[in-house]
Amino acid sequence: MDNQYNYYNPENSQNTYHNYGQPEHAGREKRDRKKMPKAVAVICLAVLFGVVSSATFLTSNILGSKILGLENTSSAKGEAKTATPVTDSLSKSTTVVTSDVSSIVESVMPSVVSITNLSVQQVQNFFGGIQQYEMQSAGTGIIISQTDEELLIVTNNHVIQSSETLTVTFSDESSAEAHVKGSNPEHDVAVIAVRKDEIPAETMKNIAVATLGDSTQLKVGEPAIAIGNALGYGQSVTTGVISALDRVTAAKNQSTGETVGQGIGMIQTDAAINQGNSGGALLNIKGEVIGINSEKLSGSTVEGMGYAIPISDVSDIIDTLMNQKTKYKVAEGSQGYLGITCFDVENAQRYHMPTGVYVYETVEGGPADRAGITKGNIITAVNGSGVDGKDALQKELTYYAVGETVTLTIQVPENNGEYTEKSVDVTLGELESAR
Repeated sequence: MDNQYNYYNPENSQNTYHNYGQPEHAGREKRDRKKMPKAVAVICLAVLFGVVSSATFLTSNILGSKILGLENTSSAKGEAKTATPVTDSLSKSTTVVTSDVSSIVESVMPSVVSITNLSVQQVQNFFGGIQQYEMQSAGTGIIISQTDEELLIVTNNHVIQSSETLTVTFSDESSAEAHVKGSNPEHDVAVIAVRKDEIPAETMKNIAVATLGDSTQLKVGEPAIAIGNALGYGQSVTTGVISALDRVTAAKNQSTGETVGQGIGMIQTDAAINQGNSGGALLNIKGEVIGINSEKLSGSTVEGMGYAIPISDVSDIIDTLMNQKTKYKVAEGSQGYLGITCFDVENAQRYHMPTGVYVYETVEGGPADRAGITKGNIITAVNGSGVDGKDALQKELTYYAVGETVTLTIQVPENNGEYTEKSVDVTLGELESAR
């Protein structure tokens, strides 16, 4: 007969009861069934409490951040904050620059001209003789002012350098001859003039004078528009932004071959500037001229780096050049001479010498000698137009006849190695007085 009773086992330290005659877990199942609904309820309540409290904490954190302006206050000290784009202002500027600049171009284009420089280059042939070749180069200019008789155009000095003739082509494709008023090789700036009576009447009606802006107010990233005679094909337009300001660049002296600093900090832009664009206009979004396109850094690994001379940095130089007398070449037999032996100052920057023409010797009793110019003086300008070498000096003298008086800017060496600038008036003599 099965035992129906439970017996106490004294050997069990946990005072466990044993069931005999039925499965051991039968009673436990009944107890578990009774306890299970309570356990489930407790778990559900715990989960619900966690969700509600989390949501409450998150909501209060967000509201607190928004109301009290506490966003990003929990960032680690070494972690940079995320920049917030200024969507409105960026979209306005970007839309104007990239989608449509036609109204700006339409307004400014009549003030931009193409320049053709016809020069004569002397080349030594295989037999040691000298041959002359006509060379043609292209550039751009900007109409910046006018007088009763002339249109005044600013460009780069290297655009008009060594020219025999200069031809200006306007936006309606009509052309006229231009003449040099003055140049400044150090800053690569020149001003040329076209007589109004040589311009067709219909062209004069369409010509505009450019508005000059303030390049000192430029900001990196603002829009930029370049107009110029790229590759000599005629006027074209490119757009971009101001990439950098006050860039220090170097250019090659065409007379000496020496690489020299530009003298001023340049504007860098990614608006395409190619050969022929030199002397053209770099504009802001208002259509004002903020720079004179001067050069392009080129190479197989370089793209989108063009440079322009800040217009505000050279405004005083331009004013000086504009006020000079327009130069017309004198017949070769009537040209005046200084009476000096000279050569270019090479590696001027390395030796802390002024860039110009070094006077090696003066003809005794000649024009330069009578004016007090001596060996060791360095000529840097003729009537305000800079000269950076012997070729530039000779070119300037072709505009003056025998008997005319010119003002030379010279640098006189001192005992301490420094130079003192002086102005000397020289009355030019005949060829026999020169050497």
